[in-house]
Amino acid sequence: MIRSIFLIQVILLFTFHSDAYAQKLQKTEMSLIEELTGIKGKYNDKTGVFRITSPRKDLVATANGVKVTPALAMTSWVAFKQAKKGTELMGDMVLTDDQVIPVIKTALDNGLKVTALDNRHSLDSPKVMFLHIEATGTLHELASAVNKVLQEVNNKTKTVPAPAAEIDPAKSTLDGKKIDDILYRKGTMTDGVYKITKASTTKVRGQEIESDMGVTSWAAFAGSDDNAVLMGDFAMKESDVQNVLKSLLKSKIYVVGIHNRMFEEDPKIVYVQYRGVGPAKDLALGLKDALAQIH
Repeated sequence: MIRSIFLIQVILLFTFHSDAYAQKLQKTEMSLIEELTGIKGKYNDKTGVFRITSPRKDLVATANGVKVTPALAMTSWVAFKQAKKGTELMGDMVLTDDQVIPVIKTALDNGLKVTALDNRHSLDSPKVMFLHIEATGTLHELASAVNKVLQEVNNKTKTVPAPAAEIDPAKSTLDGKKIDDILYRKGTMTDGVYKITKASTTKVRGQEIESDMGVTSWAAFAGSDDNAVLMGDFAMKESDVQNVLKSLLKSKIYVVGIHNRMFEEDPKIVYVQYRGVGPAKDLALGLKDALAQIH
């Protein structure tokens, strides 16, 4: 009996230490991250996190008169940590407005998840956006994906400015029925803006929260059939976000924001804001495909 208990204790102790050891990045793995990303990192032995940083020294930005330096929230970073199911990655990319779409596309194309897009300054020039990424996978895959993302961040020639058009909703002539026929849902025209909504629900601390309280997707069109602007906001479950982003990019609809608005909701609701310019039919078809990704 005593021998059996002793053996169990030895096995448990060995298993604990093996798991702890297996869940720490080894020096060879950290060296591989540095080799693949081209950036020297720092390891925190207490947390098991290896972190690389890339200050945006190339950006001369001001916010309401204050010069925003890399130390003042102008540094991209990525953190790696070993886990039972592979390597965990989280990061934050500092981008100019016209870098957002190329970097999102590169992240998604290389297996990274895009979890938020926001800005942290008011009256900043140039406009600076922050793109949050996350993923689980093999260390080599993740580090290679980060390298491609950072290459895109440093690519000053490949940018995608936000779509522009001179459109005054008061002069809209677009045919809302053509949009209805594509989306299979009826919208309403108000002051030259044709708007379509899709209701959703969630619960916050057990209380149901309906579309009238903000859990709704909407899309607004203005302009003409040949030259229209589309602006909108999707409300969706976390599991739908990546497919919606891919759909919008495929349709050349610009993503302008990704965030949540509530605490303790179930299911978790994420909001994606978007904007597009082009023929109303093309925008409606792109919208239809994105809506089909929301379950």
